[in-house]
Order: sequence, then structure tokens, then C-alpha cells
Amino acid sequence: MDLELKGKNALITGSSRGIGYAIATLLHKEGCNVTINGRNDETLKKTITSFNERIHGCAADVTSVDDCNTLIKETINKWGSIDILVCNVGSGTSVKPGDENFEEWQRVFLNNFYSAVNVIEAAKNELSKSGGSIVCISSIAGMESTGAPVTYSVAKSALNAYVKNISKPLAKLGIRINAMVPGNIIFEGSVWAKKLSENPQDVEKMLKNEVAIQRFGKPQEIANFVAFLCSEKSSFATGSLFVVDGGQIS
Repeated sequence: MDLELKGKNALITGSSRGIGYAIATLLHKEGCNVTINGRNDETLKKTITSFNERIHGCAADVTSVDDCNTLIKETINKWGSIDILVCNVGSGTSVKPGDENFEEWQRVFLNNFYSAVNVIEAAKNELSKSGGSIVCISSIAGMESTGAPVTYSVAKSALNAYVKNISKPLAKLGIRINAMVPGNIIFEGSVWAKKLSENPQDVEKMLKNEVAIQRFGKPQEIANFVAFLCSEKSSFATGSLFVVDGGQIS
């Protein structure tokens, strides 16, 4: 299917590796001009070498409002507009249930909720000019109890609620917003890659007992859905949560 994305300008936060990198790679392959983002400038420079033309890197910490404003300005200066925004920054690493404290709640919400809200607010005016599409990368931990850290689960639940509730105000500006809700995705350096190396028997047992397809998902499988949501092929979808988890949650 031709998603008709050629010439579109896309910004993907948290895209130097993993799911974000897979999304950036696919959108680039579909013909988009792509801005990738991460906090480390040197890492971004290395990532850019795997692309050829139509690529731009901008180091920014999207938990910072000022950094988000700079990120949007640099993207506009490079491409002239923004048609697609993918909010991918997040981390499931946190304390054990019951060990939460104020500082940890703040840290996890910054990484998993405000990292999306900040950049959306910064990009909103530009996205309204292009009739743009936003996709937030959430987690099934925000929909059901999965054993994930409490702070992470609540932050992703908040992100899901945000996507649903902000969709109508954004629609008035001509902007669509949806959330991709992945299950357990494995890639080099991921939490699941670490768990698999440390305790493969427990991980295999979890996959067999809890996931219908009985395997991990791949970043590319999430990227495929995201690219569709970014395109006009999904033009009637907004404010929705799309679960891609191999049949883990009901």
C-alpha cells in the first residue's frame, strides 16, 4: 500500500534507537523528510550515518519546555513545516511497587507523560497549519495491570487519557492524534533484552502463559502501524488507542 507520505516532514522524538529508530527508518523509506531526536548529540550523529539524504538530527530533552520549543524551531528551519509528530520518549524503568516517592513520581511522569505533552504544545501551531497527525507511543501497562512499575503504568494511563481527551480540541485545529499501545517489544539495549539475558526461563514462561502469539514484538511491527496512523489512509481515526501486543491483554 502506498501511504502517500512522500515529501511529508516528520519529527520523531526518542528516535536514536529501538521503536523510535524503526519508525524514523520506515517514514524515511516512505519518502518523508525526517528529524530524529535524542538527548545525546554524539549518539544522534552516529544514528544519522545509517540514512542518506532527507535526514536531520536535533538533540533536545523533551522533558524541558524550552528544549521542546527549540526542537520545533529547528525542525521548521530545516524543513519549513511539520506534518507528522511521533512522541516516542519513555522509559519503563522505575522502583518496585510500594517503593514510590515524590521524586520518582515526578521523574517517571516527566519521561512518560510530559515528554509527549510538552512537544505537542510546542508543535501545535505548526501542526495546525499543515493539518498534521500526532502519534503517541504508550504501553499496555497503561490499560491493564501487567506487573510493570506502578509509576510507569499510571503515567502511561495518563497519556492514554490525554490522547482521548485532547483529540476534540486538536480536531478543531485540523490535527489528528492517536496512541499506539505496544506490548512487550524487544531490541538491543531494551529492558526485555536485559531480562532475557538474566533469566531466560522466566521470560519464556511469561511469553508462553501471557502472550497469545508467544513471542516478543519487533520495533518494525510497531513502526508499520505508526506509519499508517501518520498517513491520510487513517484520516477518520483520532482520539483512539491502538493495541499491538500479540494478544496479551483482553
